[in-house]
Amino acid sequence: MTADLGGQREPAPRLDPYPVEPVRGPLVGTARIPGSKSITNRALVCAALADGTSTLDGVLFADDTEAMIDCLTRLGIGIEIDRPAARVVVSGCGGRIPSATADLDARLSGTTARFIAPVLALGPGPYRLDGGEPLRARPMGPTLQALVDLGVTVVEESLPAHLPVSIGGGPMLGGEVRVSADASSQFLSGLLLVGPSVRGTLALHRDGTVVSRPYLEMTAAVMEQFGAHITKPDPARFVVSPSGYRAADYSVEPDASAASYFFAAAAITGGSVRVDGLRLDRLGRDSLQGDLAFVDVLERMGAQVERGSDHTTVTGTGTLHGITVDMSDLSDTAQTLAAVAVFADSPTEVTGIGFIRRKETDRIAGVVAELRRCGIEADETDDGFRIVPGHPEPATIETYDDHRMAMSFALLGLRAAGIAIADPGCVAKTFPGFWDELERLGRQTADPAPRGD
Repeated sequence: MTADLGGQREPAPRLDPYPVEPVRGPLVGTARIPGSKSITNRALVCAALADGTSTLDGVLFADDTEAMIDCLTRLGIGIEIDRPAARVVVSGCGGRIPSATADLDARLSGTTARFIAPVLALGPGPYRLDGGEPLRARPMGPTLQALVDLGVTVVEESLPAHLPVSIGGGPMLGGEVRVSADASSQFLSGLLLVGPSVRGTLALHRDGTVVSRPYLEMTAAVMEQFGAHITKPDPARFVVSPSGYRAADYSVEPDASAASYFFAAAAITGGSVRVDGLRLDRLGRDSLQGDLAFVDVLERMGAQVERGSDHTTVTGTGTLHGITVDMSDLSDTAQTLAAVAVFADSPTEVTGIGFIRRKETDRIAGVVAELRRCGIEADETDDGFRIVPGHPEPATIETYDDHRMAMSFALLGLRAAGIAIADPGCVAKTFPGFWDELERLGRQTADPAPRGD
């Protein structure tokens, strides 16, 4: 990853709506992808709670991670930022929150809200946690109920089980508690992250089916790098001992969800896009991110995938086939797949993602509405959507304050003229440099690209 991308330098301002320029040929090149948002925010929490000073490299600087950094700073954690180097140095608090009280703003970041809320249970408080209106609409119930069950004082100021809340009465002493994970794995992850810093053993019993299971595996892997460990006496029970965290030097890998847009661009234009630092898997493992499995989905549709020891490359073959696929473990790439499905030779059905109706927006309804706006036949199902291929008509895409709607639907504009993206600045949530990178790769094309019907 280059140090000047993904929010490491100020991206150029964009028109609203932003007109996507169709590429002149197959998209070819190495995409420069910023650090993983999910890993960055987990590593920030571990480093903040560690005993000693940690250095994090490859850090993503975007709205979601800036929200986490701001909250930790307000809690008294010392954080030195080097944006050009994509690096932060974190002076850990040894599991004891320095600030007795604080007023925190998670902005629009679900990971920040759901990870910081348990952190607040480590201090006396009260601490007030709030966010922007879209985040206030997202559920917080499993986290808040678990904290109450563990003896923490939680005061809901408005709508029950939602922000804003005040949290106090710590430090949390540990114990056993049941946690629902059928809406988001973040509820479990947030509680696991504080486990090493509570005063006693923390045992979490999972209720229901875990969605986005790879993110729990990511949480465990990051925690282990900072000296903590999760045991699983059975598949539904997680136990964390009060071992504390040790400081560490940690490198954040590129964001697989962000990379999905460029892998998809290669597939739909018949091009070839490489991402350095995202490596292996398809059971060669190494990458912590379940969303790297998106390349497996593209492979099923007809693209070629090279899984290197230090990179991943997707090459389009000029033919894409419709598929039926359960994306419950990589739901953040479902919208990306929706854009690819438009250019397949038969319908595609995505299943297993009913829970994404409660993300930044209803991502099932949003996908279907915007595809229909482009003249593409699409329908909602109980737990996903079905898309019939076609040629997109000119349209301005509504993004619903959702960064992934903007980036995924931009792919349509690579193959079809007249596609514009409303509120293009919403990509700053996770990938501020997205439009610059899309334009940079687009300028490298030369040969005529395959076109839709």
